[in-house]
Amino acid sequence: MRKKHSIPNRGYRVADQIQRDLSELIKRDLKDPRVGMITLSAVDVSPDYAHAKVYFTVLAGDPLETEEALNHAAGHLRNGLFKRLRIHTVPTLRFIFDETTERAAKMDALIAQAVSQRAPDDPER
Repeated sequence: MRKKHSIPNRGYRVADQIQRDLSELIKRDLKDPRVGMITLSAVDVSPDYAHAKVYFTVLAGDPLETEEALNHAAGHLRNGLFKRLRIHTVPTLRFIFDETTERAAKMDALIAQAVSQRAPDDPER
């Protein structure tokens, strides 16, 4: 029986290419006013390339409206990927708001608040 040959890190390279192409397609082709300034932070592709989760952050605007608009335009964006990518299966896209930066900002604020509430004569300072 012949051993199946796999290309190392192909999934990561496909996800990276999808992220680059999607950011260009969104900037150039998407005219929905609900989609403001966004950044695609990551793309996770399933091993069979059937599904992709696209994580994004919002610089201006409502994240829920933006997520709804992007998921509404997912078919159009997938069609644009068909024309750009040279793989057999172009994944269906699901956009998810990435809350990592917001959580990091909240943690920074909590740490700053805890440090400011520390007594000035605290010996551990």
